[in-house]
Amino acid sequence: MRLKTKLTITAVTMVLLPLFLITMAFILIGGIMNEGNTKNLIYDNTRYMRIADDIFEKISQDISSNPDILTDSAYLDKINEEVLMEGGYVIVRQSGDIISYNGSSNDDNDLTLILPEYGSGPDHLSGFFYNDEKKLIRQFDFTLSDGTNGSLFIVFSLQTLIAPEFFGYMFVAMCAILLLTSLILTAWTRSGIFKPLGELNVAMQKIKDGNFDYRLNDSMEKGEIGEMYRNYEDMRLRLKESAQEKLEHEQQNKELIRNISHDLKTPITTIRGYAEGLMEGVATTPEKQQKYLKTIYNKANDMNNLINELTLYSSIDNNRIPYNFRKLNVADYFGDCVEEVGMDMEGRGIKLNYSNLTAPDTIVIADPEQLKRVINNIVSNSVKYMDRNDGHGQIDIRILDEVDSIRIEIEDNGRGIAQKDLANIFERFYRTDSSRNSKHQGSGIGLSIVKKIIEDHGGYIWATSHEGEGTTMHFVLRKYTEPVTGGYDEQNTNS
Repeated sequence: MRLKTKLTITAVTMVLLPLFLITMAFILIGGIMNEGNTKNLIYDNTRYMRIADDIFEKISQDISSNPDILTDSAYLDKINEEVLMEGGYVIVRQSGDIISYNGSSNDDNDLTLILPEYGSGPDHLSGFFYNDEKKLIRQFDFTLSDGTNGSLFIVFSLQTLIAPEFFGYMFVAMCAILLLTSLILTAWTRSGIFKPLGELNVAMQKIKDGNFDYRLNDSMEKGEIGEMYRNYEDMRLRLKESAQEKLEHEQQNKELIRNISHDLKTPITTIRGYAEGLMEGVATTPEKQQKYLKTIYNKANDMNNLINELTLYSSIDNNRIPYNFRKLNVADYFGDCVEEVGMDMEGRGIKLNYSNLTAPDTIVIADPEQLKRVINNIVSNSVKYMDRNDGHGQIDIRILDEVDSIRIEIEDNGRGIAQKDLANIFERFYRTDSSRNSKHQGSGIGLSIVKKIIEDHGGYIWATSHEGEGTTMHFVLRKYTEPVTGGYDEQNTNS
């Protein structure tokens, strides 16, 4: 439920619920008092009529024995005391407008001016009268022995018609109702607003303390509170994922530093050893000297490639690989690459085979430097993990035509890759189990760089392998086709 709806319900309930309960309390308390007390709670004309009738019947009996008894002040005081007990008083008027007796504690002169005239009723028991003074008046007409006419009035004040006890009961009931309403609304507001906000505050404290596993149950929450719960859960999952990625990244960086240190240490040690051999005259023949120099050169190239990998890795991390795309003739470009790679393979004693099955005019759009990096990384990876002792290492490079694209295959006859590792070899820092135990540690970023470059060229790459037989890397690049200008369609359009 939305907060606006909750606040509206709270406001309406705050008004309607007390009114309803107070009304029910009024009816219930009034019913109990009317049934159990001598005084009625609300206006009861019949009750006052019975009281007046009883008094008038007594007066009639007394007048029959003494016609002038209503001139006796003691008698009238007795009658007045009886009426006062019921919340009224007695007024006696003689000779039309002379008030001979007034049992009211207050001088009610205004009331005496509006009392009904003698003979207003059909008989001695005339009806009740309501006047502007909120009084109930009962009239009894009489005639004295000397023929003087008079009227006796019993007057009841309306404010005395509600029993004082009722106000006490209603005050207690209203306090209880307001307290009950307050408790109900407070409990509802607490469970619907404050409790969820408190849980959310606890959850945010957990996030602050680095605990990303604390979950909130939002299945029952709707409206703004539910949205806050779901937003918290989304934030928690993202922060948890970010923290895990950060931790993995830190571990990968540590592993990268460890691997790079190893990879740099090996060629440096080799270069230092062969340089010392040259300086100390160990290489006594020109052929041996040439071999030492070539080894130093190859190891320096390995170090340079490793440094280039690190530079490119930094660019990949910032998504800022510099590209210089242009048209490349497939035959010419790959022919030059294979020739350059072939010289290195010859020095390593590895046979390189090359075949191009595409048309001579096949063109692709690519960055020549980055595409060369792809080929060199794949070939270097093949050489690094070939581990053949029979001196029959071999790498085959094939360019295949696939209508709208070309497919480049680089196959080696090394030890191969297990099927369970094939899907992960292009992940950053991933190395197969065998490579982890190999003397060739590697940085673990070469193939991830290859994948990034190929995808940025609009292509895709995958690998196939058989353990003990070798591995083949496949990547596809789209051909470039010249846009059609002019021609039959254009001439028909212009015509």
